[in-house]
Amino acid sequence: MNINTKTTLIALSTLLAGLLLGWLFFGPSGNESTEEHQHTSMVDGESVWTCSMHPQIRQSEPGSCPICGMDLIPLEDEGDEMDAMAVKMSKTAMELASIRTAHISRQSARKHIRLNGKVQPDERLIYSQSSHIPGRIEKLMINFTGEYVHQGQPIAMVYAPELVTAQEELFEAEKIKSSQPQLFAAAREKLKNWKLTSKQIDDILNVGKPRELFTVLSDVTGYVTAKMVNLGDYVPRGKTLYEVVDLSRMWVLFDVYESELPWVKKGSTIEYELNAIPGRTFKGTIAYIDPVIDPQTRVVKARVEVPNKNQLLKPEMFVSGKLSSESSAEPSLTVPKTAVMWTGTRSVVYIKSSSGKGVSFVMREVTLGPSLGEEYVVLNGLEEGEEIAVNGTFNIDAAAQLAGKPSMMNPEGGAAMTGHNHGGMDMPKTTSETTGPAPISVEVGEKAKPALDKIYKAYFAFKDALVTDDTGLAKETGTSLQLAIKNTDMSLFSGQAHNVWMKYSTNMLAALEHIAHFQSLDEIRPAFQKTSTEMLALGKSFGPGTYTIYVQHCPMANTNKGADWLSLDKEIKNPYFGAAMLGCGEITSTLK
Repeated sequence: MNINTKTTLIALSTLLAGLLLGWLFFGPSGNESTEEHQHTSMVDGESVWTCSMHPQIRQSEPGSCPICGMDLIPLEDEGDEMDAMAVKMSKTAMELASIRTAHISRQSARKHIRLNGKVQPDERLIYSQSSHIPGRIEKLMINFTGEYVHQGQPIAMVYAPELVTAQEELFEAEKIKSSQPQLFAAAREKLKNWKLTSKQIDDILNVGKPRELFTVLSDVTGYVTAKMVNLGDYVPRGKTLYEVVDLSRMWVLFDVYESELPWVKKGSTIEYELNAIPGRTFKGTIAYIDPVIDPQTRVVKARVEVPNKNQLLKPEMFVSGKLSSESSAEPSLTVPKTAVMWTGTRSVVYIKSSSGKGVSFVMREVTLGPSLGEEYVVLNGLEEGEEIAVNGTFNIDAAAQLAGKPSMMNPEGGAAMTGHNHGGMDMPKTTSETTGPAPISVEVGEKAKPALDKIYKAYFAFKDALVTDDTGLAKETGTSLQLAIKNTDMSLFSGQAHNVWMKYSTNMLAALEHIAHFQSLDEIRPAFQKTSTEMLALGKSFGPGTYTIYVQHCPMANTNKGADWLSLDKEIKNPYFGAAMLGCGEITSTLK
């Protein structure tokens, strides 16, 4: 090999070595590559771990959530957010937080309503059986309620001195009947005014002497529901002896709340079941709706008229009905109730958007129309085809609050909050606090305090039954609370205390009205939530009696609107979720 060739090879080798060293020193840094694929937030070089159900929990190491016990997950880095107002969530975080989405569409506004009611006699077939003969009751053929009587059946014997005189006048008029027939006719007519039949009058004339005892005949056919007289009573003419009801036709009266009135119309078809006849479904048509709302229960009665063959229906039977009503308006946008977060003045949903960078959610305020049972009609704020979160919305909102993004309780956004406050949100107020003035403190007399303690005791038993998910015990203790409220003597409260007691006790009785025939915890827990709202207001007004009461709050109850309850223990035992989320909640105040 000549010298020139060697020189050329050495030069090429030197050039390649220089390029390699330059790439090593000045090429892409290892840090940039790492950061490009690093998805876990770092705090001073450490990973941050959070809970998918309670995003306010942040720890520097893995473990379990101190609230619900779920395993913590790495907190996603939000440095590449697609929208400044959006909160980004990874696929894993969405799965762990049980977030589901759906596209909204237009459909006919159909509402499915469940109504409860009772069987009652047809008021037009209730009669008062009176005595048309004044005198003393000498014999009663019907001696107890429940007996069945036929029209024309003898029901009583009456001693009637007035009729003795009238009979003597009849005998005298008969003697001069040929010369004064009008007088004889008038004497007969006088006896007919006491409801004596022509046959009875002819029998009197045939015997030829006055009768002292007269038979009272039933005017109607039916069952005796009330006995108004006893043997030996003196009764004036027109006095009611019995109340008789014809049960051949019955009324089924359903309770319709104010919010459901637009959907319940005369002529609507309703399917219903009787607790006494399980497994059989009946159909009827609403024939009449009361024009006046009951001031105590805040309901109106919707009437279904039913022929009662074989006496199958009996008064006071409980009835559960289901009615489907469709609006005649154009199809409307509807969203599931689980998609909506409600603050009392604002209703918001979270809109999903996807891109190559991932999935994010942005809060949007909406205007809601009527409730359709499990859905709301949306009047404004959404467009057909948009995709929204329909489950796990509270978790999205909590993440938005922590990230300082617009959220339900902080629509303008702001610095993220820390600590055990369920997503940085102020605790939602109870219904009574958001819809009216705060309860005022009122003094009650010493005699009223034992009655209040009895109500508190019944309430705590109701709460404990829901904590254990015991449906039967919840119905029993809820009914006991209802009876404790009903049996409280309202005269124990005077002045302003009387007004306070009437307000809250009436609201609690309305919430517990159907507790005895609820069939599941899903029906019982909303009644408990409304009762707790009134119990909290009652406790703030009258005080907690001899107890120290802890006011506890779960923001995920009441379909993510939040709900309070009262407890004698500091330990959180959630009655709204029971074993499913027993430790979710916190103490917000104490009544002493």
